[in-house]
Amino acid sequence: MRKKLIFSFFIFLFLFSISFSREIEWHGFVQTNYSFRTTGLVPPLAQGDFLLGDHRFQLKFSGSEKEAKFFAKTDFFENALKKETGLEIREAYLDYPLKAFDFRIGRQIITWGLGDLLFINDLFPKDWQAFFSGRPMEYLKLGVDGLRISFSSDIFSTELALLPFFESDNYPTSENFFLFDPFLKVSFKQIQKPDSKFENVEEALRLYRTLSNFELSFYLYRGFYRTPSIRPDSFPTPSKITYFFPELSVYGFTLQRDLLNGILSLEYGYYDSRQDRRGEDPLIPNSFSKFLIGYQRQGWTDFTYSGQYYGEYMKDYKNYQKSLPPSFPEQDKFRQVLTFRATQLLKYQTLKLSFFGFYSPTDKDYFFIPEVNYRITDNLWGSLGINLFGGEKRTTFLGQLDENDNLYSILRYEF
Repeated sequence: MRKKLIFSFFIFLFLFSISFSREIEWHGFVQTNYSFRTTGLVPPLAQGDFLLGDHRFQLKFSGSEKEAKFFAKTDFFENALKKETGLEIREAYLDYPLKAFDFRIGRQIITWGLGDLLFINDLFPKDWQAFFSGRPMEYLKLGVDGLRISFSSDIFSTELALLPFFESDNYPTSENFFLFDPFLKVSFKQIQKPDSKFENVEEALRLYRTLSNFELSFYLYRGFYRTPSIRPDSFPTPSKITYFFPELSVYGFTLQRDLLNGILSLEYGYYDSRQDRRGEDPLIPNSFSKFLIGYQRQGWTDFTYSGQYYGEYMKDYKNYQKSLPPSFPEQDKFRQVLTFRATQLLKYQTLKLSFFGFYSPTDKDYFFIPEVNYRITDNLWGSLGINLFGGEKRTTFLGQLDENDNLYSILRYEF
């Protein structure tokens, strides 16, 4: 039945585009994407050495009718590991301008903030499982369903996003990854997401303008953490685990300007953990101050590089230490992360050599991504890369992924 629905959907899109071919533009790609483990180790619940086997056909449609515009991006995919097929609506929205306002309603991907793979004021959902598995970078961001209102003026501009349906991050699971799990032996686990009530509608606001040579933005967010917290029914031997998403508010800003033939970026956000403002519940994140300083510039011909220094400072750390159960690993009061990106284009910009690296001097863990991308023709390109994880402890964010190194390949034909 599902295959029939998917087939009917694509037939409808095809006939629709033919009927309105003068108003509608369409593009897409066909893609194969594989990833296999290089450590020789396989998680107990995994199906073999392959981490990813993805075949994908994407169609993008855009068009307009007077002032109104629409856009849709849909993926028809096959998961070769699970022998499953499916349809994923990446984006599908309508745009309508009204004087100084622009309205966008539907499923859309929203990107805020200045961080390069470090997110402070971008509180919208991410697909970390796709990122760690070697899928194309565009699949790190997930769409959200809601209304976005933009306003422009000579004094300032603003964006307001109202999201009535909560969407969590897609985080790695023990089905495909080696992960640290203090409750691995607990078989009964449930997920409790926020109900779709008016009181749970997520609100995100961005105010921005240019002052002299500075690009300044302010951010407000009220909603929930995208990554769940864990609530056991008892200590130290629970029989049931509940994953839930605590309430969160974020207040932040970004500042960017040209400096020494490059671009300097500053970002800050205060994470107000509304259900644990005193830091006395070890199962809910404390409030945090998070910041980053970034700089990027071009070196020699077709070579660019950038670096970032990121930090997060935990509020009420003593209360956190007092309430932490004995078997739980202790987080640092001040966590730090360094990143470095380098990109070199060769052979008339058809060959791209790139590297991105995370390193935490406090957690003592790392994640490196070297990649080679070659454009074979104007429409056909391929990539080959490695995801390398490591760390001294299995309890840190990247250290727990130490046994998940993988080699990935992407081949895409665009039309």
